[in-house]
Amino acid sequence: MSTLLEELQWRGFVAQHTDLDALAAALEEGPVTFYTGFDPSAASLHHGHLVALMLMKHLQNAGHKPLALVGGATGLIGDPRMSGERTLNPTEVVADWADKLKVQISRFLSFEGENAATMVNNYDWTKDMSAITLMRDLGKHFRMGTMLAKESVAARLRSDEGLSFTEFSYQILQANDYAELYRRYGCTLQAGGNDQWGNIIGGVDFVRKSEGATVHALTTPLITKADGTKFGKSEGGAIWLDSEMFSPYDFFQFWINVDDIEVPKLLKIFTLLPREDIERIIAESEANPRARLGQRTLAREVTTLVHGEQAAKEVEAASEALFGGGDLAAVDAKTLADATAQLPCAELTVGETTVVDVLVASGLEKGRNAARRTVASGGAYLNNAKVEDEDAAIGQDDLLPGGRVLVRRGRRNLAVAVAAD
Repeated sequence: MSTLLEELQWRGFVAQHTDLDALAAALEEGPVTFYTGFDPSAASLHHGHLVALMLMKHLQNAGHKPLALVGGATGLIGDPRMSGERTLNPTEVVADWADKLKVQISRFLSFEGENAATMVNNYDWTKDMSAITLMRDLGKHFRMGTMLAKESVAARLRSDEGLSFTEFSYQILQANDYAELYRRYGCTLQAGGNDQWGNIIGGVDFVRKSEGATVHALTTPLITKADGTKFGKSEGGAIWLDSEMFSPYDFFQFWINVDDIEVPKLLKIFTLLPREDIERIIAESEANPRARLGQRTLAREVTTLVHGEQAAKEVEAASEALFGGGDLAAVDAKTLADATAQLPCAELTVGETTVVDVLVASGLEKGRNAARRTVASGGAYLNNAKVEDEDAAIGQDDLLPGGRVLVRRGRRNLAVAVAAD
Protein backbone atom coordinates (compact mmCIF):
# COMPACT_ATOMS: atom_id res chain seq x y z
CA MET A 1 0.00 0.00 0.00
CA SER A 2 1.24 3.49 -0.81
CA THR A 3 2.90 5.57 1.89
CA LEU A 4 0.13 8.17 1.43
CA LEU A 5 -2.66 5.70 2.14
CA GLU A 6 -0.75 4.37 5.15
CA GLU A 7 -0.48 7.93 6.45
CA LEU A 8 -4.20 8.57 5.86
CA GLN A 9 -5.10 5.37 7.69
CA TRP A 10 -2.85 6.26 10.61
CA ARG A 11 -4.51 9.65 10.84
CA GLY A 12 -7.99 8.09 10.81
CA PHE A 13 -9.24 9.30 7.43
CA VAL A 14 -10.18 5.94 5.91
CA ALA A 15 -13.59 4.37 6.53
CA GLN A 16 -15.20 2.70 3.49
CA HIS A 17 -13.58 2.39 0.08
CA THR A 18 -13.59 0.62 -3.24
CA ASP A 19 -10.57 -1.56 -4.15
CA LEU A 20 -7.91 -0.13 -1.85
CA ASP A 21 -5.02 -1.83 -3.64
CA ALA A 22 -6.18 -0.39 -6.95
CA LEU A 23 -6.47 3.07 -5.39
CA ALA A 24 -2.99 2.72 -3.88
CA ALA A 25 -1.59 1.81 -7.29
CA ALA A 26 -3.32 4.79 -8.91
CA LEU A 27 -1.94 7.17 -6.28
CA GLU A 28 1.57 5.81 -6.83
CA GLU A 29 1.43 5.91 -10.64
CA GLY A 30 0.88 9.62 -10.90
CA PRO A 31 -1.32 12.57 -9.97
CA VAL A 32 -4.94 11.57 -9.39
CA THR A 33 -7.70 14.10 -9.94
CA PHE A 34 -10.20 13.77 -7.11
CA TYR A 35 -13.25 15.63 -5.88
CA THR A 36 -15.26 16.29 -2.76
CA GLY A 37 -18.66 17.94 -2.77
CA PHE A 38 -20.09 20.49 -0.35
CA ASP A 39 -23.77 21.40 -0.50
CA PRO A 40 -24.72 24.98 0.46
CA SER A 41 -27.37 24.02 3.00
CA ALA A 42 -26.28 26.91 5.25
CA ALA A 43 -24.28 30.12 4.99
CA SER A 44 -21.16 28.41 6.34
CA LEU A 45 -19.39 25.09 6.59
CA HIS A 46 -19.01 23.65 10.08
CA HIS A 47 -16.37 21.64 11.91
CA GLY A 48 -17.67 18.37 10.46
CA HIS A 49 -16.69 19.54 6.98
CA LEU A 50 -13.15 20.06 8.25
CA VAL A 51 -12.51 16.32 8.01
CA ALA A 52 -13.11 16.35 4.25
CA LEU A 53 -11.13 19.58 3.83
CA MET A 54 -8.16 18.14 5.72
CA LEU A 55 -8.25 14.99 3.58
CA MET A 56 -8.26 17.15 0.45
CA LYS A 57 -5.29 19.10 1.79
CA HIS A 58 -3.31 15.93 2.49
CA LEU A 59 -4.04 14.59 -1.00
CA GLN A 60 -3.05 17.86 -2.66
CA ASN A 61 0.12 18.13 -0.57
CA ALA A 62 1.02 14.67 -1.88
CA GLY A 63 0.77 15.91 -5.48
CA HIS A 64 -2.82 15.05 -6.40
CA LYS A 65 -5.25 17.50 -7.98
CA PRO A 66 -8.41 18.53 -6.08
CA LEU A 67 -11.74 19.55 -7.53
CA ALA A 68 -13.78 21.34 -4.88
CA LEU A 69 -17.42 21.00 -5.86
CA VAL A 70 -19.98 23.38 -4.44
CA GLY A 71 -23.45 21.96 -4.97
CA GLY A 72 -25.38 24.89 -6.35
CA ALA A 73 -27.81 22.40 -7.93
CA THR A 74 -27.92 19.63 -5.33
CA GLY A 75 -28.19 22.31 -2.65
CA LEU A 76 -31.53 23.27 -4.19
CA ILE A 77 -32.79 19.70 -3.78
CA GLY A 78 -31.40 18.40 -0.49
CA ASP A 79 -30.05 14.99 0.44
CA PRO A 80 -32.68 12.94 2.33
CA ARG A 81 -32.29 13.21 6.09
CA MET A 82 -33.42 10.69 8.66
CA SER A 83 -35.24 13.45 10.55
CA GLY A 84 -37.55 14.53 7.75
CA GLU A 85 -38.03 16.57 4.60
CA ARG A 86 -35.73 19.53 4.12
CA THR A 87 -37.01 23.04 3.62
CA LEU A 88 -36.35 24.12 0.05
CA ASN A 89 -34.42 27.38 0.17
CA PRO A 90 -34.89 30.11 -2.48
CA THR A 91 -32.54 29.93 -5.47
CA GLU A 92 -30.90 33.26 -4.70
CA VAL A 93 -30.23 32.21 -1.09
CA VAL A 94 -28.57 28.96 -2.17
CA ALA A 95 -26.47 30.85 -4.74
CA ASP A 96 -25.32 33.30 -2.06
CA TRP A 97 -24.46 30.46 0.31
CA ALA A 98 -22.55 28.71 -2.48
CA ASP A 99 -20.39 31.80 -2.97
CA LYS A 100 -19.64 31.93 0.75
CA LEU A 101 -18.65 28.26 0.82
CA LYS A 102 -16.28 28.82 -2.10
CA VAL A 103 -14.42 31.46 -0.07
CA GLN A 104 -14.11 29.15 2.94
CA ILE A 105 -12.95 26.16 0.89
CA SER A 106 -10.38 28.27 -0.98
CA ARG A 107 -8.47 28.90 2.26
CA PHE A 108 -7.54 25.24 2.53
CA LEU A 109 -6.35 24.53 -1.02
CA SER A 110 -3.72 25.92 -3.35
CA PHE A 111 -4.93 27.20 -6.71
CA GLU A 112 -1.45 27.53 -8.16
CA GLY A 113 1.13 25.08 -9.48
CA GLU A 114 0.94 21.84 -11.45
CA ASN A 115 -1.71 20.33 -9.18
CA ALA A 116 -3.70 23.51 -8.64
CA ALA A 117 -7.16 23.07 -7.21
CA THR A 118 -10.22 23.88 -9.30
CA MET A 119 -13.52 25.15 -7.93
CA VAL A 120 -16.59 23.75 -9.68
CA ASN A 121 -20.34 24.16 -9.25
CA ASN A 122 -22.75 21.44 -10.35
CA TYR A 123 -25.34 24.09 -11.14
CA ASP A 124 -23.30 24.80 -14.29
CA TRP A 125 -24.13 21.43 -15.89
CA THR A 126 -27.47 20.80 -14.21
CA LYS A 127 -29.39 24.05 -14.72
CA ASP A 128 -30.17 23.40 -18.40
CA MET A 129 -30.85 19.67 -18.07
CA SER A 130 -34.28 18.75 -19.43
CA ALA A 131 -36.69 16.29 -17.84
CA ILE A 132 -36.20 14.03 -20.86
CA THR A 133 -32.43 14.03 -20.36
CA LEU A 134 -32.84 13.26 -16.66
CA MET A 135 -35.23 10.38 -17.28
CA ARG A 136 -33.80 8.96 -20.51
CA ASP A 137 -30.04 9.52 -20.41
CA LEU A 138 -29.49 9.33 -16.65
CA GLY A 139 -32.46 7.49 -15.18
CA LYS A 140 -32.07 4.39 -17.36
CA HIS A 141 -28.81 3.56 -15.55
CA PHE A 142 -30.37 3.47 -12.07
CA ARG A 143 -32.27 0.54 -10.56
CA MET A 144 -35.13 1.19 -8.17
CA GLY A 145 -34.15 -1.65 -5.84
CA THR A 146 -30.71 -0.15 -5.26
CA MET A 147 -32.09 3.34 -4.79
CA LEU A 148 -34.78 2.20 -2.35
CA ALA A 149 -32.27 0.17 -0.32
CA LYS A 150 -30.33 3.26 0.75
CA GLU A 151 -30.57 3.60 4.52
CA SER A 152 -31.81 7.20 4.52
CA VAL A 153 -34.39 6.44 1.82
CA ALA A 154 -35.62 3.26 3.49
CA ALA A 155 -35.94 4.98 6.86
CA ARG A 156 -37.94 7.85 5.39
CA LEU A 157 -40.23 5.50 3.51
CA ARG A 158 -41.02 3.75 6.80
CA SER A 159 -41.80 7.07 8.49
CA ASP A 160 -45.18 8.78 8.62
CA GLU A 161 -43.83 11.66 6.56
CA GLY A 162 -42.55 9.52 3.71
CA LEU A 163 -40.17 10.84 1.05
CA SER A 164 -40.77 13.25 -1.80
CA PHE A 165 -39.61 12.51 -5.34
CA THR A 166 -37.52 15.69 -5.08
CA GLU A 167 -35.24 14.30 -2.38
CA PHE A 168 -35.41 10.79 -3.85
CA SER A 169 -33.87 12.17 -7.07
CA TYR A 170 -30.88 13.65 -5.23
CA GLN A 171 -28.79 10.50 -5.61
CA ILE A 172 -29.13 10.65 -9.41
CA LEU A 173 -27.88 14.23 -9.53
CA GLN A 174 -24.89 13.47 -7.30
CA ALA A 175 -23.99 10.42 -9.35
CA ASN A 176 -24.12 12.56 -12.47
CA ASP A 177 -21.61 14.96 -10.88
CA TYR A 178 -19.01 12.20 -10.80
CA ALA A 179 -19.63 11.37 -14.47
CA GLU A 180 -19.40 15.02 -15.48
CA LEU A 181 -16.14 15.52 -13.59
CA TYR A 182 -14.75 12.34 -15.10
CA ARG A 183 -15.55 13.62 -18.60
CA ARG A 184 -14.43 17.21 -18.01
CA TYR A 185 -11.36 16.73 -15.81
CA GLY A 186 -10.48 13.04 -15.81
CA CYS A 187 -11.58 12.75 -12.17
CA THR A 188 -11.17 9.18 -10.88
CA LEU A 189 -11.62 9.52 -7.10
CA GLN A 190 -14.49 10.85 -5.03
CA ALA A 191 -13.89 11.41 -1.33
CA GLY A 192 -16.55 12.34 1.20
CA GLY A 193 -18.10 11.61 4.55
CA ASN A 194 -19.17 8.09 5.45
CA ASP A 195 -22.82 9.16 5.49
CA GLN A 196 -22.45 9.74 1.73
CA TRP A 197 -21.27 6.22 0.91
CA GLY A 198 -24.47 5.21 -0.86
CA ASN A 199 -24.47 8.32 -3.04
CA ILE A 200 -20.76 8.01 -3.79
CA ILE A 201 -21.06 4.36 -4.83
CA GLY A 202 -24.00 5.39 -7.00
CA GLY A 203 -21.60 7.73 -8.79
CA VAL A 204 -18.98 4.98 -9.20
CA ASP A 205 -21.61 2.69 -10.75
CA PHE A 206 -22.94 5.45 -13.01
CA VAL A 207 -19.46 6.25 -14.35
CA ARG A 208 -18.95 2.55 -15.07
CA LYS A 209 -22.28 2.20 -16.86
CA SER A 210 -22.23 5.49 -18.78
CA GLU A 211 -18.52 5.83 -19.51
CA GLY A 212 -17.23 2.27 -19.23
CA ALA A 213 -14.60 3.45 -16.74
CA THR A 214 -13.46 2.21 -13.34
CA VAL A 215 -13.17 4.94 -10.73
CA HIS A 216 -12.53 5.00 -6.99
CA ALA A 217 -14.34 6.00 -3.81
CA LEU A 218 -13.09 6.77 -0.31
CA THR A 219 -15.06 7.93 2.72
CA THR A 220 -13.96 9.41 6.02
CA PRO A 221 -15.49 8.18 9.28
CA LEU A 222 -17.98 10.11 11.35
CA ILE A 223 -15.95 11.63 14.19
CA THR A 224 -17.32 10.39 17.49
CA LYS A 225 -16.31 10.78 21.12
CA ALA A 226 -15.01 7.95 23.25
CA ASP A 227 -18.53 7.16 24.44
CA GLY A 228 -19.74 6.77 20.85
CA THR A 229 -21.72 10.01 20.68
CA LYS A 230 -21.25 12.51 17.87
CA PHE A 231 -18.32 14.87 18.30
CA GLY A 232 -19.21 18.55 18.21
CA LYS A 233 -21.92 21.10 18.91
CA SER A 234 -21.61 23.99 21.30
CA GLU A 235 -24.25 25.46 23.54
CA GLY A 236 -25.20 27.72 20.67
CA GLY A 237 -25.34 24.94 18.08
CA ALA A 238 -22.96 24.10 15.26
CA ILE A 239 -19.25 24.98 15.26
CA TRP A 240 -19.38 27.20 12.18
CA LEU A 241 -16.24 28.14 10.26
CA ASP A 242 -17.60 31.62 9.50
CA SER A 243 -16.19 34.10 12.02
CA GLU A 244 -19.44 36.10 12.03
CA MET A 245 -21.52 33.03 12.91
CA PHE A 246 -19.07 31.59 15.45
CA SER A 247 -16.29 33.86 16.70
CA PRO A 248 -12.63 32.81 16.44
CA TYR A 249 -12.43 33.05 20.23
CA ASP A 250 -15.33 30.62 20.71
CA PHE A 251 -13.85 28.41 18.02
CA PHE A 252 -10.53 28.30 19.89
CA GLN A 253 -12.32 27.55 23.16
CA PHE A 254 -14.22 24.66 21.60
CA TRP A 255 -10.98 22.88 20.71
CA ILE A 256 -9.05 23.75 23.86
CA ASN A 257 -11.82 22.28 26.02
CA VAL A 258 -11.94 18.80 24.46
CA ASP A 259 -11.44 15.85 26.81
CA ASP A 260 -7.95 14.40 27.24
CA ILE A 261 -9.03 11.08 25.77
CA GLU A 262 -10.06 12.74 22.48
CA VAL A 263 -6.82 14.64 21.90
CA PRO A 264 -4.72 11.95 20.10
CA LYS A 265 -7.43 11.27 17.52
CA LEU A 266 -8.20 14.94 16.94
CA LEU A 267 -4.53 15.93 16.53
CA LYS A 268 -4.17 13.32 13.79
CA ILE A 269 -7.27 14.39 11.87
CA PHE A 270 -7.46 18.14 12.34
CA THR A 271 -3.81 19.22 12.16
CA LEU A 272 -1.07 18.99 9.55
CA LEU A 273 1.64 18.34 12.15
CA PRO A 274 4.10 15.57 11.21
CA ARG A 275 3.61 12.16 12.79
CA GLU A 276 6.69 12.49 15.01
CA ASP A 277 5.45 15.80 16.43
CA ILE A 278 2.00 14.38 17.12
CA GLU A 279 3.43 11.32 18.83
CA ARG A 280 5.67 13.53 20.99
CA ILE A 281 2.77 15.80 21.99
CA ILE A 282 0.61 12.79 22.85
CA ALA A 283 3.37 11.30 25.01
CA GLU A 284 3.99 14.59 26.83
CA SER A 285 0.26 15.11 27.34
CA GLU A 286 -0.17 11.67 28.85
CA ALA A 287 2.80 12.26 31.14
CA ASN A 288 1.53 15.65 32.29
CA PRO A 289 -2.18 16.04 31.45
CA ARG A 290 -2.56 19.14 33.67
CA ALA A 291 -0.41 21.15 31.27
CA ARG A 292 -3.01 20.49 28.51
CA LEU A 293 -0.31 20.63 25.84
CA GLY A 294 -2.41 18.55 23.47
CA GLN A 295 -5.47 20.78 23.76
CA ARG A 296 -3.45 23.99 23.44
CA THR A 297 -1.66 22.67 20.34
CA LEU A 298 -4.90 21.42 18.80
CA ALA A 299 -6.73 24.72 19.38
CA ARG A 300 -3.84 26.77 18.01
CA GLU A 301 -3.37 24.64 14.89
CA VAL A 302 -7.05 24.34 13.93
CA THR A 303 -7.80 28.01 14.59
CA THR A 304 -4.82 28.97 12.44
CA LEU A 305 -6.07 26.79 9.59
CA VAL A 306 -9.59 28.20 9.71
CA HIS A 307 -9.11 31.83 10.77
CA GLY A 308 -5.45 32.57 10.04
CA GLU A 309 -2.31 32.90 12.12
CA GLN A 310 -3.01 36.43 13.38
CA ALA A 311 -6.50 35.59 14.62
CA ALA A 312 -5.17 32.46 16.32
CA LYS A 313 -2.51 34.47 18.14
CA GLU A 314 -5.06 37.06 19.26
CA VAL A 315 -7.59 34.61 20.64
CA GLU A 316 -4.93 32.51 22.35
CA ALA A 317 -3.55 35.65 23.99
CA ALA A 318 -7.06 36.64 25.06
CA SER A 319 -7.71 33.17 26.46
CA GLU A 320 -4.57 33.35 28.58
CA ALA A 321 -5.09 36.98 29.60
CA LEU A 322 -8.62 36.37 30.88
CA PHE A 323 -7.20 34.25 33.67
CA GLY A 324 -4.12 36.29 34.49
CA GLY A 325 -1.67 34.80 32.04
CA GLY A 326 -1.22 37.80 29.78
CA ASP A 327 -1.79 41.48 29.15
CA LEU A 328 -5.49 42.26 28.79
CA ALA A 329 -4.76 45.73 27.43
CA ALA A 330 -3.02 44.13 24.46
CA VAL A 331 -6.18 42.28 23.38
CA ASP A 332 -8.09 44.10 20.61
CA ALA A 333 -11.66 45.27 21.22
CA LYS A 334 -13.36 42.72 18.93
CA THR A 335 -11.54 39.73 20.40
CA LEU A 336 -12.14 40.99 23.94
CA ALA A 337 -15.85 41.44 23.21
CA ASP A 338 -16.06 37.89 21.84
CA ALA A 339 -14.09 36.50 24.78
CA THR A 340 -16.36 38.13 27.36
CA ALA A 341 -19.68 37.75 25.52
CA GLN A 342 -20.90 34.88 27.69
CA LEU A 343 -19.71 36.32 31.02
CA PRO A 344 -22.01 37.93 33.61
CA CYS A 345 -22.24 41.58 32.67
CA ALA A 346 -22.78 44.85 34.53
CA GLU A 347 -22.80 48.50 33.51
CA LEU A 348 -20.33 50.95 35.01
CA THR A 349 -20.07 54.70 35.27
CA VAL A 350 -16.49 55.87 34.96
CA GLY A 351 -15.30 57.61 38.12
CA GLU A 352 -18.23 56.34 40.21
CA THR A 353 -18.61 52.55 39.98
CA THR A 354 -16.36 50.44 42.24
CA VAL A 355 -15.29 46.82 41.98
CA VAL A 356 -17.62 46.08 44.90
CA ASP A 357 -20.48 47.47 42.79
CA VAL A 358 -19.53 45.24 39.85
CA LEU A 359 -19.17 42.11 42.01
CA VAL A 360 -22.73 42.60 43.24
CA ALA A 361 -24.33 43.82 40.00
CA SER A 362 -22.85 40.95 38.00
CA GLY A 363 -23.88 38.32 40.51
CA LEU A 364 -20.37 37.24 41.45
CA GLU A 365 -21.29 38.14 45.04
CA LYS A 366 -24.74 38.11 46.65
CA GLY A 367 -24.34 41.35 48.60
CA ARG A 368 -22.07 44.26 49.35
CA ASN A 369 -20.83 42.83 52.63
CA ALA A 370 -19.72 39.63 50.90
CA ALA A 371 -18.09 41.68 48.13
CA ARG A 372 -16.18 43.78 50.65
CA ARG A 373 -14.95 40.64 52.42
CA THR A 374 -13.71 39.29 49.08
CA VAL A 375 -11.75 42.50 48.46
CA ALA A 376 -10.38 42.54 52.01
CA SER A 377 -9.16 38.95 51.72
CA GLY A 378 -7.33 39.66 48.47
CA GLY A 379 -9.73 37.68 46.30
CA ALA A 380 -10.95 40.43 43.94
CA TYR A 381 -9.17 41.46 40.74
CA LEU A 382 -9.65 44.28 38.26
CA ASN A 383 -8.10 43.49 34.88
CA ASN A 384 -6.04 40.80 36.60
CA ALA A 385 -4.62 43.23 39.18
CA LYS A 386 -5.51 42.59 42.83
CA VAL A 387 -7.90 45.20 44.24
CA GLU A 388 -6.61 46.79 47.44
CA ASP A 389 -9.16 49.57 48.03
CA GLU A 390 -12.84 48.61 48.10
CA ASP A 391 -13.89 52.25 47.69
CA ALA A 392 -11.69 53.05 44.67
CA ALA A 393 -13.76 53.99 41.63
CA ILE A 394 -13.03 52.50 38.22
CA GLY A 395 -11.40 55.25 36.16
CA GLN A 396 -10.80 56.00 32.51
CA ASP A 397 -7.32 54.53 32.71
CA ASP A 398 -8.79 51.19 33.82
CA LEU A 399 -10.87 50.75 30.68
CA LEU A 400 -9.72 48.08 28.23
CA PRO A 401 -10.32 48.31 24.46
CA GLY A 402 -14.03 48.55 23.82
CA GLY A 403 -14.69 50.45 27.06
CA ARG A 404 -14.89 47.44 29.33
CA VAL A 405 -13.15 46.03 32.40
CA LEU A 406 -12.72 42.49 33.64
CA VAL A 407 -13.53 41.69 37.26
CA ARG A 408 -12.53 38.38 38.77
CA ARG A 409 -13.39 36.72 42.08
CA GLY A 410 -10.86 34.09 43.01
CA ARG A 411 -9.15 32.15 40.24
CA ARG A 412 -11.97 31.33 37.80
CA ASN A 413 -15.06 33.46 38.49
CA LEU A 414 -15.22 36.23 35.90
CA ALA A 415 -17.53 39.09 35.02
CA VAL A 416 -17.31 42.02 32.63
CA ALA A 417 -18.44 45.59 33.16
CA VAL A 418 -19.03 47.95 30.25
CA ALA A 419 -18.83 51.71 30.49
CA ALA A 420 -22.13 53.50 29.92
CA ASP A 421 -22.28 55.71 26.84
